[in-house]
Amino acid sequence: MPLEDLQKERLKKLKNIQRLGINPYPAKSERKQEIFISRKMMGKKVTVAGRIRSLRPHGKITFVDIEDATGKIQLFFSQSELNGEKYEFLTNFDLGDFIETSGEIFKTQAGEISVRVSDYKLLTKSIRPLPSAWYGLEDVEERYRQRYVDLIINPEVRKVFETRSKIIKFLRNFMEEKGFVEVETPTLQPLYGGATAKPFTTHHNTLDIKLYLRISDELYLKRLIVGGFEKVFEICKDFRNEGQDRQHNPEFTMMEFYLAYADYEDLMKLTEEMVSKAAKSISGNYTVEFEGEKLNFKPPFKRVSFNQLVMENCGINLDKVTTEGELRKVLKEKEIKLEMEGVFGFGPITDELYKAVARPKIKQPTFVYDYPKDSLPLAKGSDLDPKKAGSFQLICMGYEIVKAYNELNDPIEQENRWRQEMALGKKGLEEHQVLDEDYIRALEYGMPPTAGWGMGVDRLVSLLTNQHTIKDVILFPTLKPDKSAKGRSSSGRKGKK
Repeated sequence: MPLEDLQKERLKKLKNIQRLGINPYPAKSERKQEIFISRKMMGKKVTVAGRIRSLRPHGKITFVDIEDATGKIQLFFSQSELNGEKYEFLTNFDLGDFIETSGEIFKTQAGEISVRVSDYKLLTKSIRPLPSAWYGLEDVEERYRQRYVDLIINPEVRKVFETRSKIIKFLRNFMEEKGFVEVETPTLQPLYGGATAKPFTTHHNTLDIKLYLRISDELYLKRLIVGGFEKVFEICKDFRNEGQDRQHNPEFTMMEFYLAYADYEDLMKLTEEMVSKAAKSISGNYTVEFEGEKLNFKPPFKRVSFNQLVMENCGINLDKVTTEGELRKVLKEKEIKLEMEGVFGFGPITDELYKAVARPKIKQPTFVYDYPKDSLPLAKGSDLDPKKAGSFQLICMGYEIVKAYNELNDPIEQENRWRQEMALGKKGLEEHQVLDEDYIRALEYGMPPTAGWGMGVDRLVSLLTNQHTIKDVILFPTLKPDKSAKGRSSSGRKGKK
């Protein structure tokens, strides 16, 4: 039967229920037990509630399966237990309706734990049928767009998001046990900063000012280090106005922390402990399967320098090729083609080179350290080699999971670095950082030696739950417009013209 006809049948039932003087959407349920608990209460009376997942009428008896967040249970309705009108009312039920039932827990002859229903109440009448083959939809984005249906049809999807919640809880507990203070910084910022990315812009009417959705909380967290905090962290939403792929969504979850009197070597040790324990808390051991690959999160993780990695994969020694002109020349000689539109400057080009020839090949958890200083405008130069930043990234399956570095706390150098970035912007560098004068003023008051760290939470969750894209671990990812919804009301029925 076509969807429109099925909906008409349900609407008829809804009107019939209302004619009988029954409220199809009561405000309260008298549920006393969750289904998981009720299944253990053999011989006792329970009151459970849930969504109807199966309806099997057999004359004077009807079997119904209902489901709540804890599990499923079978309901046994019989004409002998209920009066005639009460039993006949079952014909108004459909798959997807919510009901509340009271009765004794017993086992059927087939051994099925069930509720022998002595009374029941309709809680919600569903007027849209559930799809029978959700994964068979031609437009796979419908699963994300109608996540509420995805969660109903596919219990394994709900389990992924329950695991996500556990991972975030683990991360928060880990930081608090290490003595970090959780803080909140502005989502709306008068100047975007802390990362190299395009911002979303908006306007505040009362103040008549342009504001930006944050691309990072880094500069605010470091202001707190200036102010006397020594261990701060934040788990928050960041927003970047950029393209989408399996690793990128315009709205995403970041966790950042800053630790005074520490360097990036200290943060490597902390990262190993955190990520390995997170993996173990989810899988029970250090091994996690991701798309057929066995990932071993047992510390210590492999370590390789940025220059070594690039040299191994394309033969370019960045200790000898040190200017933008030299690098462009050697790329041409080696016939290495990169996506160079809007890319200018030695640092940004080395970053494109690394992402093209090296990073995708890293499968197991690996620390890549000592990135070119020119690619990290907020990082302090290494004491051993000032052309490199004291920095690292944790890479796994080609994903950048963590980025960390020694924070630049020299206000004069920081201002110069930002001015160099802005000069590259005028030259054509599409994504560049801008000068934040208030942050420079904060540094002028003095910031102790500090190491900072940022993690893409969605990427970590996707790895630990074996999900191909971060869209599968974001409840409501950003999607292209739904053209099929044009001219339709929220219920799916055609709106009036």
